[in-house]
Amino acid sequence: RSFVEKAFAKVGMPIDWRGEGVEEKGYDRISGQCVVEVDPAYFRPTEVDLLIGDPTKAHTKLGWKHETSLDQLITEMVREDLKVMARNVPPIGVNKGLAYA
Repeated sequence: RSFVEKAFAKVGMPIDWRGEGVEEKGYDRISGQCVVEVDPAYFRPTEVDLLIGDPTKAHTKLGWKHETSLDQLITEMVREDLKVMARNVPPIGVNKGLAYA
């Protein structure tokens, strides 16, 4: 939820959630339009409430350190999606049940 909320906030669209589980949907708070739906094919009913990655092992063993924060990543993803939308590229992925980005 928080990832979706942050992404939609980047384009000025606050999200309200309704429903639970596979029936949960995200609605544009201003227009009331449903903009996010759960795809049952990807729904995991036993999902934990909170997943937190820990990059310590990658840093310790590989010397890897992230260069991009989550907020920076969301900004970059939204910016690139807006570029694709501006080119009027048909959303072929959506037609096959895949997110198109």
